[in-house]
Amino acid sequence: MGLFGFGRKRAKQRAEEDLEDQKDQSKELDKSEGAEKSDQTSQTSQEDRDETVAEQDEAEQSGKGPWDSTDPEAPDTDEYLDIGALMLPFLEGSELRLKANSQTGDVLGATITYKSSSLELEPFAAPKSLGLWDEVRADLLKANPSCKEVDGVFGKELTLPVKVKGKNLLTRVVGIDGPRWMLRGIFSGPAAKGGKEKDVLDGYLADLVVVRGDEPLAPRDLVPMHAPVTPNQRRGEAEDAKSKDDQSAQIPGKPEGPFDSDQQTEVKTTLSRGPMFSEVR
Repeated sequence: MGLFGFGRKRAKQRAEEDLEDQKDQSKELDKSEGAEKSDQTSQTSQEDRDETVAEQDEAEQSGKGPWDSTDPEAPDTDEYLDIGALMLPFLEGSELRLKANSQTGDVLGATITYKSSSLELEPFAAPKSLGLWDEVRADLLKANPSCKEVDGVFGKELTLPVKVKGKNLLTRVVGIDGPRWMLRGIFSGPAAKGGKEKDVLDGYLADLVVVRGDEPLAPRDLVPMHAPVTPNQRRGEAEDAKSKDDQSAQIPGKPEGPFDSDQQTEVKTTLSRGPMFSEVR
């Protein structure tokens, strides 16, 4: 009996040990599954955060200018300066200079000077389907070994050292693609590096409105610009046009009866052209 009793005790002990082992394995499995779920949850949470940040960045970028004149969210340009392809916002303390061809008088670019910084603006025609800035940026990088590509407020931009009167100056070149246009801005002075002047001119560029027009142009052709037209001048022209329309509604000396070959009309036209180079302070 002693042998049988001992055998039952051993069997019971082994059964208890097996049960304990099963419990330990179950605990380890639960821990492993819990850690895996935690990792999955953490990974999913990180992906959600990354997606949210990307959506916010995209939303912020989509809400930034420069603007196209046909964009319903573009700023009101009633008080902007009109130079043709560009509607320029008012910036207190700034100066505007237009670069013109001395032979043809065509305007080739506009430069905004603010304190010790400047921003040169050039609007170019671009293809309907593809942006032009990637191509232009690649050309500049290839042609200038000292040129560097960096991330900026308006996306990919370039820092480019240039020599002016024997001095090396840093410039900052940005490009913005719009519907059938690309606007290039070249910052110089403190605005090329950072600080208050950079923030002011960055904001100026973001508020600017591009008027591409319907004129067919080859890619990289300048979108036509002209001498500045102020808001008051535009309002005056609108009032003159309205006055002429009102006068044409009543034609003085209108002949009675049908028009015949004995009656003649005389048309007098006066053409005038303003200066193609201007400076606005």
